[in-house]
Amino acid sequence: MGDDWAEDHHDVEVMNEAGKVLAKKRLPEGAAGMAGLHELIGRQLGDDDAAEVIIGTETDHGPWVGALVAAGYQVFAVNPLQASRYRERHGVSGAKSDSADAHMLTDMVRTDSHQLRAVAGDSAEAEGLKIVARTHKTLIWERTRQVQRLRHQLLDYFPAALEAFDDLDAPDTLELLARAPEPARAAKLTRAQVSAVLKRAGRRKITERATVILTALRGERLDQPPAVTAAYAVTVRSLIAVITTLNHEVKTLQGQVEADFGRHPDAEVYRSQPGMGAVLGARVLGEFGDDPHRYADGKARRNYAGTSPLTRASGKKKVVAARFICNDRLIDALMAQAFSALNASPGARSLYDELRARGIEHNDALRRLANRLVGILHGCLKTRTLYDEATAWGHRQNLPQPSVAA
Repeated sequence: MGDDWAEDHHDVEVMNEAGKVLAKKRLPEGAAGMAGLHELIGRQLGDDDAAEVIIGTETDHGPWVGALVAAGYQVFAVNPLQASRYRERHGVSGAKSDSADAHMLTDMVRTDSHQLRAVAGDSAEAEGLKIVARTHKTLIWERTRQVQRLRHQLLDYFPAALEAFDDLDAPDTLELLARAPEPARAAKLTRAQVSAVLKRAGRRKITERATVILTALRGERLDQPPAVTAAYAVTVRSLIAVITTLNHEVKTLQGQVEADFGRHPDAEVYRSQPGMGAVLGARVLGEFGDDPHRYADGKARRNYAGTSPLTRASGKKKVVAARFICNDRLIDALMAQAFSALNASPGARSLYDELRARGIEHNDALRRLANRLVGILHGCLKTRTLYDEATAWGHRQNLPQPSVAA
């Protein structure tokens, strides 16, 4: 069976193993649509309780997919790129419709289900962790965008603020800028006022820091016209309010991510990995999932992660390149782990230095290190053992350490 999902309905088609279309129907979203689907399938199966139902769909998440898996159907989530390429087998005109896509997906899972990846049977805890961890990371990215907007605004009318404050999303920076977003008002801030803000933010070396800030704010400047400065000040206050709210929500969600991750049965294995703390571990666990049968071996996990190389060979030509089509959130977390592992694991540092000594650039060396760490993680999860430096890097324990700058 194939299912093509739109915003408010599902086009479904039922086909037997010989390729004969048995039924077509457009079903509504929600419980009513799911009940209609069960009725449609039941009508075709009759009393055959041993029949196997295979379903193809272009999404791997959502209430509809969850209900299909819970009902016991074998569900395959077809990548949209795969679906697009397969569609060309049915015609080259470029025509597209929901019913035609449902037919294409039905035929695809009928003939090529052995080539497709079934929807993972992750636990509800892993799914919930992925949602929270993704939202946490999304808010961090959004805060970065807002900080960049603030930086550009200040550059246009108040460049002295960029000299005074090196961290625009820090609480003390936001408080001082909100209090005095105009250059003239900022120049009138007293040492006592600045020191009090720095103290509330928990800064060290308050006297020295206050001197740097006041010197920058009271330096010579080229002012914009008063009306323009006032307009910029209004927009800066708005951006500060947004960034302040994001800071609070990021911190709140971080606590939730750490709590949810700590309750997961695999948390101890993930936290034992070098360079992986609670937040990073939650992101990696959420994106990999916790279905123990999802990855046949370490190679399959590395391929899904996007850390393994991609080989293109034709005739005498062979090209090995990095994978660009992958889960961006997962590769981002794995690269962050690899970077942190340089200081946490002598074996990881040895591999990285060896790669750099061979002339491999920093990012490529980190990706290769991440690929190795994914394999180590897979082994730990498979055997239910914690990370051990000697076991993971035993062959590198006595190797000379190349002294190559990162």
